[in-house]
Amino acid sequence: MATDGTAAFFMKQFFLTMLGVFAGLVAFFIVLPIVALLFFAAAAGASKPSTPAHTVLELDLREGLTDQQPTNPFAAFGGSGLSVIHIVDTLAQAEKDDSVKVLLVRAPEGGMTPAAADEVRQAINRFRASGKTVIAHSQGFMPVGAVVSSYMVAASADQLWMQNTASFQAVGLSSDSLFLGRAFQKYGVKPEFEQRYEYKNAVNEYTQSDYTGPHREAMTAWMTSIYDSALANVARDRKATPEALKATIEAGPYSAEQALSLKLVDKIGQVEEAEAAAKAKAGKDAKIIKFGDYAALQGARNGSGKSAIAIVGGEGAITTGRGQSASPFGSGSDIRSDDTARAIYDAIEDKAVKAIVFRVSSPGGSPEASEQILAAVRAARAAGKPVVVSMGAYAASGGYWISSEADWIVAQPSTLTGSIGVFGGKFVLADALGRFGLDMRGLSVGGDYADAFSPVQGFDQGQRAAFAASMDRTYEEFVARVSTGRKLPVERVREIARGRVWTGAQAKGLGLVDELGGLNEAIIKARKLANIPTSESVRFKRFPTPQSPWEALASAFGASGQAADAMISVGRVMGDPAAQAMLNRVEAERLRSRGAVVLADQPAF
Repeated sequence: MATDGTAAFFMKQFFLTMLGVFAGLVAFFIVLPIVALLFFAAAAGASKPSTPAHTVLELDLREGLTDQQPTNPFAAFGGSGLSVIHIVDTLAQAEKDDSVKVLLVRAPEGGMTPAAADEVRQAINRFRASGKTVIAHSQGFMPVGAVVSSYMVAASADQLWMQNTASFQAVGLSSDSLFLGRAFQKYGVKPEFEQRYEYKNAVNEYTQSDYTGPHREAMTAWMTSIYDSALANVARDRKATPEALKATIEAGPYSAEQALSLKLVDKIGQVEEAEAAAKAKAGKDAKIIKFGDYAALQGARNGSGKSAIAIVGGEGAITTGRGQSASPFGSGSDIRSDDTARAIYDAIEDKAVKAIVFRVSSPGGSPEASEQILAAVRAARAAGKPVVVSMGAYAASGGYWISSEADWIVAQPSTLTGSIGVFGGKFVLADALGRFGLDMRGLSVGGDYADAFSPVQGFDQGQRAAFAASMDRTYEEFVARVSTGRKLPVERVREIARGRVWTGAQAKGLGLVDELGGLNEAIIKARKLANIPTSESVRFKRFPTPQSPWEALASAFGASGQAADAMISVGRVMGDPAAQAMLNRVEAERLRSRGAVVLADQPAF
């Protein structure tokens, strides 16, 4: 008769075996067919001779953008597959491609992230400056979030078409906040937080029922900055004065016919009519090619030459550790401190790399993780490799911490940055659960601080004092890093810190940002700081190295050694040079998609 321990052992083995069988079945019936499809798609793609001689390149912005290409090769299955950097790189190649005659932009009906819109508009303008035509088509601009940013991108085209039944409702910029303070009070949830300082607004949603004075002040200021910048860009592109344009837009909304009469759009028609116009402009036998298909044909923008500039990516919340989401098909991104620091160190060790462009798009996260990444930035500078930060949609809180000591910081006018501050705390849940007959109790051994973050009771006096001291220490460390990196007196940093969010345009005036622009401007500055002559070609090397499909799948099935081994074995079988080349081609295409947290801010549009 088996003992309880023996029975438990066999039960454990049974469940592990079943888990392995299940993972193997998933791998065989789901994963391998997908990989096979990708393989044959790559083979088909490899047979395409070139881009058609008269090409209309179609850029569809309606399904949203990430900032950067995720390192997960399957992430494109979860979204549009487009990123801001993907668009910048691909349009840079299309500028020089004689077969690409026209760019057709499908504008989103809702709002775009303002900084993403800024960078896409700049890329479109460079495409136009090469002597090529841009036509945009809209099925309406709805009053959702930063819709004025969507209009700004569409208005940068040579011609802006609008569907006849559509409405022009891009009359401003809006942002909504949900406050839980009253609900928490009603249901017995007690938020206990510390914030440094009054502008560190992320905590307010838990403690307030309305905007505080500083919260309202800061949000109104950065929203006004984004709105005014977008209107100035539209006015410039459509040859109007900002004052006249603002008056016209704010008197809306309008029908398509009214928008046409007010010169807010250029033509009314269905998208098929806009496509026909684009093909006519491109020349005889013109073909419309989807943006992703064209990018797959072109491959990555790697450049050439002996000298290289490293482009290190970082998008999402900043956390300690390494690795990806458990799902191989997850489209979410985060900045893992081990991975990002390692990427910078790899760039340092690469003798061909002369400078580093660090692309940061993050609302913040762990101060410990942020400091680990900042230490790598310091190491790069100490090794004689200049670091230029290119800020995406956000570089706030921890996102600014990791940027603060770079040689040069480039941000879009509407990048949300700064937020030099800290918050943290806990929710006390015992009373709330007690109302439903659930009794929460706690036990602890050791010092008084051992149960400081227990949800059973609030901080006692000693715990509150110790926690407040840790918040003060983190805040002062943040201020010190900004003072050092930006060469500003500590007292001046304290004046412009206090947790306040600024736009890139505001931050430049305060000395928190050096230059307004995007990845293109950051690369130009990196070349200059590395003393690479403008006459010399330069290569781009991207870090961290993207995962292979086999690595992603093996990671996803890590609970089953058999499944992982199967994935790796398949990878080896297909590892001959020809097969690997095609897999790399697929991977390159897919890559173009898309305690308490105490360093975070992310306004919602």
